[in-house]
Amino acid sequence: MTINIFEQLLNVLFNGLSTGSVLLIAALGLAIVFGLMGVINLAHGELMMLGAYTTYIVQNGFKTYAESLQDIYIFVALPIAFLVAALVGLLLERTVVRYLYGRPLETLLATWGVSLILIQFVRSINTAMVIGLLLFAALFLGGRFALKRAGSMRSWASPVLLLLSAAIALVAGLTLNAAEQDWITRLWFGPRNIDVTAPGWLQGGVAVGTTLQFPYARLFIIALTVLCLLGIYWFLNRSAWGLRIRAVTQNRSMSSCLGIPTQTVDALTFALGSGLAGIAGSAITLLGSVGPNLGGNYIVDAFMVVVVGGVGNIFGSVLAAFAIGTLSYLVGSGTIPLVLSGLDGGAAVQPVIDFFNFFAQSSMAKVMVFALIITFLQIRPGGLFPQKGRAVDA
Repeated sequence: MTINIFEQLLNVLFNGLSTGSVLLIAALGLAIVFGLMGVINLAHGELMMLGAYTTYIVQNGFKTYAESLQDIYIFVALPIAFLVAALVGLLLERTVVRYLYGRPLETLLATWGVSLILIQFVRSINTAMVIGLLLFAALFLGGRFALKRAGSMRSWASPVLLLLSAAIALVAGLTLNAAEQDWITRLWFGPRNIDVTAPGWLQGGVAVGTTLQFPYARLFIIALTVLCLLGIYWFLNRSAWGLRIRAVTQNRSMSSCLGIPTQTVDALTFALGSGLAGIAGSAITLLGSVGPNLGGNYIVDAFMVVVVGGVGNIFGSVLAAFAIGTLSYLVGSGTIPLVLSGLDGGAAVQPVIDFFNFFAQSSMAKVMVFALIITFLQIRPGGLFPQKGRAVDA
């Protein structure tokens, strides 16, 4: 059945918008961390993965304990996914990233290592590992607190306490793993993908014309992306901490002289960007199964959105996400050859049709989109909206 021109145009616009929304919601947190802080966080995709697995756990919790409320689990999962990813991001900033500001190569390598650890953590986590981690946290944090209260804290105390706590927790974890109890040693997730069932009211779609249908899940993601954008805009431009973030971004030294706690601002900014990654991961579960390698499917595209839009420019990221999403759909879906084949000209346009048919698959479409992005950056290295002012000169 031939789709008329109007339906074809609507199909292109909606798919470009929905694909762009998925890219944008994945890139929002990255735009905060990379754009405002200049930190190349390769673990951003794994923070999305944590948000996705948090949604899976919340869904299972509703199935087990509140099945009658199953249709609203997504509204509980979203804030919890934000908090989990934000806390992990805060821990990452306090323990790793804080010591690497101004050294992009070291930051890139360190966060890449963290991403590998998080992937393996999700694949291997069981009850024994959780008990070991909780024991380590209790021993290390409790020991530091006790030494500070007693006034006996020395420079060598933290490393020694860290080693002792890790050794005791490791022995406890290995001992539990050696037990014959299935509930202790059984993997929670494993290496396989998991399926998150969308709420009943998000299944199906809106019929448009005779052949098109706009899925409710993608419409929900578009609405969620708009809400996240409005929330970020309000926070950065209307709240006191948003003002502090923008001040530190423009001039860190002057902000520190004026009494702004720059280290607290850094931690808050990183936690905010990480929390947005958790929301992105939660939203992506509505589109299909997810697994430990979820982050790798989005991290490169998310960086491309931020770079093409202009580093640190949220509005540029919005335009770049929708442009890249629309272009990816046009090339990968085979829409361009379909339109060209309906034109007059026959043999004259056949080479062009063959060219686009070659790229009419998701992997090859990504190659073409990346090539076009590289060409665009040769013309505008700073992206659509390059940075200006003192922050660039610093």
